Amino acid sequence: MNYPNIAILGAGTIGMSWTALFAATGRQVTVYDPSPETEDRVTALVKKTAETLAALGWQHAGDTSKLRFTNDPVAAVSDADFIQESVPERLEIKHGLYQQIEPHLKPEVIIGSSTSGLKLSEMQAGFNNPSRFILAHPFNPPHLIPLVELMDNEKTDAGVLQSAKDFYESIGKVCVRLNKEVPGHIANRLQAAIWRETIHLAMEGVASVEDIDKAVTYGPGLRWAAMGPNTLLHLGGGEGGIRSFCDHLGGPFQSWWDDLGTPRITPEVVDTLEDGVKTSLENTSMQELAKRRDDLVLQYVLSGRTKKEKSPA
Repeated sequence: MNYPNIAILGAGTIGMSWTALFAATGRQVTVYDPSPETEDRVTALVKKTAETLAALGWQHAGDTSKLRFTNDPVAAVSDADFIQESVPERLEIKHGLYQQIEPHLKPEVIIGSSTSGLKLSEMQAGFNNPSRFILAHPFNPPHLIPLVELMDNEKTDAGVLQSAKDFYESIGKVCVRLNKEVPGHIANRLQAAIWRETIHLAMEGVASVEDIDKAVTYGPGLRWAAMGPNTLLHLGGGEGGIRSFCDHLGGPFQSWWDDLGTPRITPEVVDTLEDGVKTSLENTSMQELAKRRDDLVLQYVLSGRTKKEKSPA
């Protein structure tokens, strides 16, 4: 299904970015958010991302002619074929919204929640019938980063997740599936594990915040952008692959795991991180930093697409 009418529920950072992507595909997009500044903020973001989305091949990048705005969630969803929910990460807010919109949904509508950490089963409790509701967590910013983490369960209608997957992939997304719910899903848990150890290294005085970031950026980060950690270690094992790697380096890795830290987010930690980031970035503005990130990611995404296009069928 093409899903010509999209509803965005919640126009924070994630919701605005989703809006820019959906609008760039030429679809009608209705945005719900109670803030009176929503239209100005979303319109500005859509125009700001136009160059990036045009580079990704979207002919309607920056076009705001099919955007609609409302502070009434019922009005937003009444004609929607697909709903991307991105309201704040609080169950009471999500449940209240679900109860409000459920009587007014089209029978075949799919609702994907952008939640970054809440469990699907927890959110489903907000519906009388959650059969068309799935977890659909993007990685920020969703107009640029391809990843979407998907999950359904026994309460989900057959075919809903596959239909959502097909839709997301049609607009350039790369989907992964969670087979079991855990807080934080997949990517955020991996990100949390790495961040925990960067904090531990900084607080133990092993290296500065700046050098720890450099160690990731110019070391494993480059490889992780090309392949996942398991595939890279399989490659590192030579002809014997991952089994050979484990035979040779499993012991050292185990000893490193045993030595990893378990820091807490204390005021001292926050001060150390803030001081380190400020030193590293000097006078770089948030806008300049975001552009640097987006330009580098765009180059990578475009490079990946070119390789796929050149690959033999």
